[in-house]
Amino acid sequence: MSVTDKRAPGVRISDLSVVYRTQAGELPAVRGVDLELVPGTITGVVGESGSGKSTLALSLLNAVQPPGRISSGSVEIDGLGDVVSLTGDNLRKARGRHVGYVFQAAQNSLNPLKTVGKQLLDLGRSHDVDDLPGLVKEARSLLDRMGMDGARVLDSHQHELSGGMRQRVGIMLALVLNAHIVVLDEPTTALDMITQATILRIIREVHEERGLTTLVITHDLGVVAEIADRLAVMYGGRLVEQGPTREVLGAPKHPYTRGLLQAIPRLVGDIDEARALPGRPPTLGTIPPDGCVFRERCAVRMDVCETGEPPVLTIGPRIVACHAEAGEREPESEPAEEPEKETVTTGPVRGEEQA
Repeated sequence: MSVTDKRAPGVRISDLSVVYRTQAGELPAVRGVDLELVPGTITGVVGESGSGKSTLALSLLNAVQPPGRISSGSVEIDGLGDVVSLTGDNLRKARGRHVGYVFQAAQNSLNPLKTVGKQLLDLGRSHDVDDLPGLVKEARSLLDRMGMDGARVLDSHQHELSGGMRQRVGIMLALVLNAHIVVLDEPTTALDMITQATILRIIREVHEERGLTTLVITHDLGVVAEIADRLAVMYGGRLVEQGPTREVLGAPKHPYTRGLLQAIPRLVGDIDEARALPGRPPTLGTIPPDGCVFRERCAVRMDVCETGEPPVLTIGPRIVACHAEAGEREPESEPAEEPEKETVTTGPVRGEEQA
């Protein structure tokens, strides 16, 4: 397996918004997202179905299709500039050469009329690869590394491969052009637990060997806990919490993140301790235009959550958007002032002897 330049490009998503045109008007799918993908780091984005995760991922390739469109913001990739402004050959070269993408349900994205090898050659020709035999050799190496017979897989049609094998073929196609940035949208969906573990191990190994900038989109907290260095939690088109994965999962600050963790059944102990979040996640037509998008399901909501956008707080390596975390909870009444008490110190207080 070839090793690319360890200085992979970084990605900075700034104030990104995506809307979809419907009979009811343009409805928001992604709203004001700021996210940085650090070279050499695996970033996981987690959230319920319909939260905007896949739309956010497609924006990295400027691949949002009508009736959707990127309405504002930028996706800056080091060495490429703003992907949102790229068109024609420049955009085509960015896809595959610079950004490799494993689409959701990648096992169903292969052409049933062509062998995997012929699709690989089509990919190489579309990106003006001069050394097609070298490309085939690299593909075989990747497939062998993923526990398959590379030569046989390249000669196979999709119906001759299992779901897990087709998923690994999708990962190979995203990596074979030596992209520095890799986006994986639900890479373990519909796979059994053993195959999931294999896929995650492969992703981590290739990421580390190539020094990639990797984005993993999933609804499975177990996946991000296993593979991601950083975690971003998405709800209703917004990122509500970001930070190192262990810190976010170990001590979540946003009520939605806490709700997700409380909904996971325990392997050991009382299964009834799991608590589902009340209500339903918003759809495009029900996302409120103002205020906190999570307020209808939040146990700590306040009056300010109805109309005011949550402040985005930076707390060490963590970022959280929440009125309650900002300490803006409105007191029910003014506390009565307590009279000053006279204190008499007869000696040093424990712990202050060295002060």
